[in-house]
Amino acid sequence: MAFNQVKMLNDLRKAQKELKREKIVVEAGDGLVEVTINGELKIENVTIDAKMVDLDDIEELETAIQNAVRDGMAKAQEIAAEKMKPLMGGLGNLGL
Repeated sequence: MAFNQVKMLNDLRKAQKELKREKIVVEAGDGLVEVTINGELKIENVTIDAKMVDLDDIEELETAIQNAVRDGMAKAQEIAAEKMKPLMGGLGNLGL
């Protein structure tokens, strides 16, 4: 493997580690729900403000969770794409 390929693989691994540490926090329902997603698109935490939950309107809670997860995943995908974009051009040289 050529030096450039080894460097590229190391850069790729470094970017993946950085993404794992990246935290995206998204709020929905005016603070009803907060979701934390990492740069690997994994949900790390979901927080629900119990004082804001209306037991007569569980659909509001469900919608807030869906919105927070959707928005958080979209933001995490954007961050991952930006971080990986400079590295992706050279992957063709690795025979992958």
